[in-house]
This record gives sequence, C-alpha cells and structure tokens, in this order.
Amino acid sequence: MPSVLRDRTYRRLFGAQVIALTGTGLATVALGLLAYELAGADAGSVLGTALAIKMVAYVAVAPAVAAVADRLPRRALLAGSDLVRAGVALLLPFVDQVWQVYALIFLLQTASAAFTPAFQALIPEVLPEERAYTRALSLSRLAYDLESLFSPALAAALLSVVSYDRLFLGTAAGFLGSSALVMSAALPRRGRVSTGPRPGAYAKATAGTRLFLRTPQLRSLLAMNLAVAAAGAVVTVNSVVYVREVLGLTAESVALALGAYGAGSMSVALVLPRILENRPERRVMLTGALLLPAGFGALGVITAAHGGDWRRPALLVTWAGFGAACSMVLTPAGRVLRRAAPEGDRTAVFAAQFSLSHAAWLLTYPLAGWVGARAGLGWATGALGAIALAAATLAARLWPAGAGQPRAAVARTGRGHVHEHEHTGLTPGHPHLHGARRAGAGWRHSHPHFTDELHAAHG
Repeated sequence: MPSVLRDRTYRRLFGAQVIALTGTGLATVALGLLAYELAGADAGSVLGTALAIKMVAYVAVAPAVAAVADRLPRRALLAGSDLVRAGVALLLPFVDQVWQVYALIFLLQTASAAFTPAFQALIPEVLPEERAYTRALSLSRLAYDLESLFSPALAAALLSVVSYDRLFLGTAAGFLGSSALVMSAALPRRGRVSTGPRPGAYAKATAGTRLFLRTPQLRSLLAMNLAVAAAGAVVTVNSVVYVREVLGLTAESVALALGAYGAGSMSVALVLPRILENRPERRVMLTGALLLPAGFGALGVITAAHGGDWRRPALLVTWAGFGAACSMVLTPAGRVLRRAAPEGDRTAVFAAQFSLSHAAWLLTYPLAGWVGARAGLGWATGALGAIALAAATLAARLWPAGAGQPRAAVARTGRGHVHEHEHTGLTPGHPHLHGARRAGAGWRHSHPHFTDELHAAHG
C-alpha cells in the first residue's frame, strides 16, 4: 500500500486530501455546536436543513462545474476551491442568524462540489498504472474512514482547551494546507480531448449523466449507489436511536457503533487491492451490494427483539457488515469510472458519479429520519431494506457478465488494459486519431478501454 506514496505528486495530493478531510471533520463538530447556540432545542432542524442544502449543492453544482472544468487550469480550480472553503470557515464564527449559516454552508458545499470530482478525475492521470491506482482508491477509502474516527477525537481534545468557534480555525487551516499542497504538486498536463466540435454548455453539463445512462456498468453503479445510501443513511441517522433508545446504552457507545462501521469499511479497503488483481470489479461490487439487504434482515431481527444482551454485539457486527459491504462497492468504483470514459471526459464522469450518488443520499437521509421518528425504527428498517434489495437486484440485472470488463484478447500493460480497435467515419485530423494509423477505410489504434460515443460499437 505505501508504495504509491513514493510518487511525489500523488503523495502531495493525498496529503491535501487528508488535511482537508481533517478540517471538514472539525467543521462538522463545530457546526453542530454553532447550531445549538443559535437555535437551542431546534438545532437538529437546523442541521437537517444544512445537510439537505449540502446535498442539493452537490447534486446541482457538480455537473455545472464539469461543463467548464476543461476550460480552467486544474491547479487554479482545485486551489481556488480550497481557498473559498477556507474563507467560509473563517466567516462561520461570526454569524448570528440561522439564514447566514445556510448561505455559508451552500457556498462551502458548492466549492466542495467543484473540488472533489476534479480531484478524483486527476488521480488516474497521476497514477495511470491500474495496480497503483487501485491502491490509491483503497488509501482514499481509508482516509475517509479514519477521518470519521480521528476528527471527533481531535475535536474533543481541542474543546478541552479552546471554545468551539476556534475549531473553524482548524478547518480553515486544513483547507489552506490542502491548497498549498495542490499548488506545490507537479500536475500532469491535460490530454487531448477525444471529441470533435466543442459541445454546448448544456451538452457538457449532462455529458457524464448521459454516459451513465447508456453504459451498462454505470447504470448498475447508479443502482448500487442507492443501495449504499440506504445502508449509510440508517447508520448515520439512526445509530444514536438504536444505541440510546433501543439498547439503552451510554453516549460513548454511539461512537463505538460508528467505529464498527468504519472498521468494517477499512478492513475491506485494506484487502481489496489484492482481491481485485484476480477478481473482476463486477463480482466484488455486486457481492457487496447484495450483502446490504442481508444486513437489513439482521437489523430487522435486532429491531423486532424486545430484549437480550445479544443485541449489542449483533448491532456492532451488523454495522461492521454494512461498512464492509459499502466499501466493496465504493472502493472499486473509480476503476469502473476510469475505464468508462477517455481522459478528456473523465471529470464529467466523476462529476456525474458525485452528483447522482448524492441524489441517492438526498432520498435516503430524510427517509431514515422521518419514517423512523414518525412510524418507528421497524418501518424505517423495512423501507430502507426494501430499497437496498430492489437496488441490488436491479444492479445485478443491469450489469451483464463481461460488460465493461477487460477482454481476454486485450493486452495488459503498465497503463492498464489496452484495447486495439478501428474507427471509421472520423475525418483526418480528428483529435481522437492522434497517433492512429491508416487501416483500409478507417484508422486503427489502441488505448485503455473506455465507453463513449466514439467507442459504443466496440463494447
């Protein structure tokens, strides 16, 4: 795993990700305390609205940014987004109205929606060899899981010596540090755009979504995103209810339950690079998706039980199982996205994944909270479990065996699985034909396999 950190550019980008995640974790704790100071007992409503604003920003802004991302210097886009986020963090301690919180959160999440897809699309260019990229995906998953465990502990330690508003200074420092590391990294130059005439703004904003809808493995990923969101929502929203109300445990046990989810995710992220060397993404990801309904079945038994000491370890095992299954879906997703589109369209595809996956969370978050509060945990578990089962089943049907997977006849090189094929109907000088050779009435060349308008005929 540490071998990929020998790459200087990736090491700096990964450092930027870790520092920014730590700052985000501090902001999460500080924002909750700020909401309580402004709204008192209504703090939960404020946070719920802020979370909805976050998801709306992610869903709406990421595709729009992708439409203009290729016209902007990547270094300026990434570093500028970090600077905006740092500025917002510095302003948050001074707000005294709830609407100001909402406005600043929207601005903060808009910057995040610009940063994250562009950052994710950059990594496969920095690490073009598939094995190294897979290890980078696992490291990224570990960073997210460790942040969920480390940031609350760091915030608790800081709150013992400073007031909560000083945590926003740590958030700003994290984003400033991320910006500095991005600026210092030697980013690869943009590749040639693999399309002809420049499309309009609407076409560019929807390019990633259209690719998702016509590509079997990406349509399947959409369904798997919904299954993951169902499991993640019940863990995020209802952990405190299960621990405090159902099991009657202490507040510290809530952190233990969330830690079990993170531990399950991390354990899978550590072993997936080796597994993916011998197993196709389809098998790994669909296995994870199909395990999620089984987890809801176990959770239903725990929810229906009226007593028993066995429920506490059972809940921890279920949460760890959810984390492991979600990691089996999310960690290899970057490999599938990279293979689905050429370099010039990669930001649009990652932006579509970012936007569409958060649309699923926008559905499951309120479902977990509102149904659980009004009808009871049993109904919430049943509803989310039904969604996970339907989504996982649909995902298996949408991704036929072999679709999007490297073929036996395709050569594997240091750049990944290289597909040799022929194009007809493209005019000489077309950007995608750079380096191609004449082959009868067409042009023949090879590159890592992906799916777009130019390659639909090649599978």
